[in-house]
This record gives sequence, C-alpha cells and structure tokens, in this order.
Amino acid sequence: MDITIRPVQPAEYAELGEITAQAYLADGHLDFNEDDGYLNVLRDVAGRAALAEVLVAERDGLILGGVTFAAPGSPLADIAGPDEAEFRMLAVAREGRGRGAGEALVRACIERARAIEGVSGMVLSTQHSMTGAHRIYARLGFVRVPERDWAPIPGLTLLAYRLNL
Repeated sequence: MDITIRPVQPAEYAELGEITAQAYLADGHLDFNEDDGYLNVLRDVAGRAALAEVLVAERDGLILGGVTFAAPGSPLADIAGPDEAEFRMLAVAREGRGRGAGEALVRACIERARAIEGVSGMVLSTQHSMTGAHRIYARLGFVRVPERDWAPIPGLTLLAYRLNL
C-alpha cells in the first residue's frame, strides 16, 4: 500500500479530529464514552497543530490516520525530557488498519526526532488496552520504561515506552 505521510492541512483538521475521536471511542479507550472530556482534546487538531507537528497518513486522497509529534520543549510533551521527542494521539481509521498506516506514522515521528540535534530518544504514553499499537512499538524497537508510567487522572495509568535513537 502506498501511504504518504505529510503535515495535516487546516482544511483537514475536522476530519482528522473525528478519525482520532472515533478510533478511541470504537476501541473502548475512553472511560466515559461520548461524555468523556478527552474527546474535545482528541478532536482539537487545530490546537495541536498550533503547538506541535500533526501528521497524517494518506492513500489515494483518503486520510487513514494521524499522529502528533512533539519536539523537545513542546507544551504537548507529557513525559519527554529535554533530550527527548514524544508522539501522542496516534490513531488510524478502521479502513487504514492492518495496512501499515500506524507504523508509517510512528516511523515518520522517529525520523523527525533523529533529525533534531541532541535528541537521544523518543517516548510515548499508551493505555493498557492499546495492544495493537504496542505491537507496532515493539516491532520498531521501543521498550517499556515502567518507572515512567504515570496517571493523568485518577484511575488511568498510562504505560511509558522509549526508543533510544
């Protein structure tokens, strides 16, 4: 499958926001379903794009998914240290799953991190239930760093992964 990874365009913000929200909803990653406050964050691609680089995976004009790449110092980085980049909100639409879109997005983040002088690693946070994504991370060399696990809200512990660059 020929997948192009590129920066999201403003005209695509709403579409990517809905793909991201629906991926989290359909896979059961939101405790309060449609009433979960995090849905607003997932749909706010414009807000993310103002603070970080938002990428999309596209094939034949169809957006399959997206990810937010936070360079060192980005206000969107949750767990990254000063010498680390981070990616967040990796999401792939149903029609893009199993076709390499998620892995292509993660690879693009790794390439961007490697291109930044002084960056020694790439980190991410993920939920226990995101097992499909965990397989991508393991395949690309990310390892669990449980000492960096954290809870953004009570009752939700996120697992930390890191890739040495």
